[in-house]
Amino acid sequence: MKKRSTFSWVIHFAGRKKSFYIGSVLLAIIGVAMSFIPYLIIAKIVGMLLSKDMDFGHCMSLILIMALCWTLRVVFHSTSTTLSHVATFNVLGGIRTQLCKKLSTIPLGSVLDDNSGAYKNIIVERVDSMETTLAHIVPEFTANILLPIVMFIYILALDWRMGLANLISVAIGLCFVAGMMARSQGEFEYTIQKTKYLNDTAVEYINGIEVIKAFGKTGSSYEKFVLAAKEGADCFINWMRKCIWFQAGSFAFTPATFLGVLPIGLLLVKNGGMTPEDFITSVILSAGLMGPLMIAFSYMDDIMKMQAIFGEVTEIIEREDMVRPDTLTKQPVGSDITLRNVRFSYKDKEILHGLNMDIKQGEVNAFVGPSGSGKSTIARLIDSLWDVDEGSITFGGVDIKELPLDYYTSKIAYVAQDNYLFDMSVMENIRLGKAGATDEEVIAAAKATGCHEFILGLENGYDTIVGGAGGHLSGGERQRICIARAMLKDAPVVIMDEATAYTDPENEALVQESVAKLVRGKTLIVIAHRLSTIIDADKIFVINEGNVEAEGTHAQLLADCPLYKNMWEAHTMVKDDDRVDSVMGSDARREAAHA
Repeated sequence: MKKRSTFSWVIHFAGRKKSFYIGSVLLAIIGVAMSFIPYLIIAKIVGMLLSKDMDFGHCMSLILIMALCWTLRVVFHSTSTTLSHVATFNVLGGIRTQLCKKLSTIPLGSVLDDNSGAYKNIIVERVDSMETTLAHIVPEFTANILLPIVMFIYILALDWRMGLANLISVAIGLCFVAGMMARSQGEFEYTIQKTKYLNDTAVEYINGIEVIKAFGKTGSSYEKFVLAAKEGADCFINWMRKCIWFQAGSFAFTPATFLGVLPIGLLLVKNGGMTPEDFITSVILSAGLMGPLMIAFSYMDDIMKMQAIFGEVTEIIEREDMVRPDTLTKQPVGSDITLRNVRFSYKDKEILHGLNMDIKQGEVNAFVGPSGSGKSTIARLIDSLWDVDEGSITFGGVDIKELPLDYYTSKIAYVAQDNYLFDMSVMENIRLGKAGATDEEVIAAAKATGCHEFILGLENGYDTIVGGAGGHLSGGERQRICIARAMLKDAPVVIMDEATAYTDPENEALVQESVAKLVRGKTLIVIAHRLSTIIDADKIFVINEGNVEAEGTHAQLLADCPLYKNMWEAHTMVKDDDRVDSVMGSDARREAAHA
């Protein structure tokens, strides 16, 4: 599919508030007219002085008209920029919403390819940088280009030679601009690269500060951030050093229209080729010719940035969505899940190699296997976070690619290893599982998953704010709240990916008991590294190197699957070691107490 140009995307984004932008440009043009009239009035007054035909009353009337024009110019300009800013901030909000919505419709792997700092930078800082382009360049660039064009045409109408005389300084200034552009080649892209790296490094440093301090890596980690900050500053300083003299020459010569206008105009007046009145008018108009152009040229940096900024934003928007229909055309029957010849690759490496699995409604199904064998990948494919490369996954007899994404995700409750809580109350975090749930329903879900007691022990109970990513709670507390949220969703399929990884044995048993009650009649998929938690599962799938090595009950696998038997023996050995360590720890504590 052919990608759209940057200009096309600008028109697309601005089109969301097209009437506001059109109104802004029209008001800017009227403001230009109001700016042009005073120059003509000044020229007329000077002409009256030269001809000694001075009417004081008429002159004062012209001055009042000029003052009125300047006042109207300010009013129209302010109204124009107000309209463009109102439109722009609405558009930027829409773009951020579109980006966030896009992240929910593209495959998870596409999101994971970039770190969270990069997304934060794009959605917040980069989108905010679009404000200058949309709010200022659209009306102001139009107005500041249009005014000099009108004035230049008027000067040409007076005398074409005076019009050309105005271009002498412009030609000299353009030579300096050409030199500046030549020395800027590649510098802008380099500054974008270094600034992006600085943002990513800053987010990484802040997010990892706990680990950095815990392992005594403050110096080396801070050094990485300092180096990124220095490189981010140096790239701009070096760019400035390369271009400063060319830029100064451009700003010095371009507006100096009198370099050509005065000698040529005086020569024409001396030889009778131009009247003094027309000469004065040309000089006055020339004085205001380049000012607006210089303002317009000041936006050139923003125009250069525009392509890079819009490129980063539109790169996300143009990613391919997971193909799903908008409406439900095939009604699933039950909640059986079937995988047939499923293959999946991540970053050009095939992870799953033709899997076949039958997960029956109402059964407890467990995925076990060595780390990196593909257990979580299968769960994410079932949850439609990724799309399979080959083969199919069906839900209730219907291929999940033929089901609307919103419909299918409402049928799955997913509790992952990395649980995320939003920076709001415990009550609202659990309520995310079911929009409009009552407080009583939230509390009932919390009680069923063993959360109620510890929630009441928090500072403000269910109204306690959990902090960013749930940082005010322990890992186990976050885990149990996420389980309560999933249970409240009341979906026919529940996926628990190492869901009890951070719970202590007492709470793990409580959660397992609660889950058994809450998922009765539902399809449950459990991924667990503690094999003792899934020995009562209806079916256990042993995943090894992207294949289903065996499936069956706990007893069947102990008898028929060497890999499962070895994993079970290793698991029971670790449990015995843990008990020994616990006893030794108790003895050591008693000895320390006696000492």
